[in-house]
Amino acid sequence: MKDLVEYIAKSLVAHPEDVKVREVRTERTVMIELTVNPEEKGKVIGRDGKIARAIRSLVSMAAQREGRRGILEIL
Repeated sequence: MKDLVEYIAKSLVAHPEDVKVREVRTERTVMIELTVNPEEKGKVIGRDGKIARAIRSLVSMAAQREGRRGILEIL
């Protein structure tokens, strides 16, 4: 899941070296923390948050397959 989010984020931004993804797992949740260059945050969020919503949906579906809740935080 972490690799998927990292791949998508690096594909969207101009400075992929600034993309950092951290995965925090608990008993019932999987939280993915995505950090990008502050100037490129809008590219990852997208117009009206559509890209962020799509990435969150992917994280949520992947976590459900494990019986957990998926959360994406864009820092």
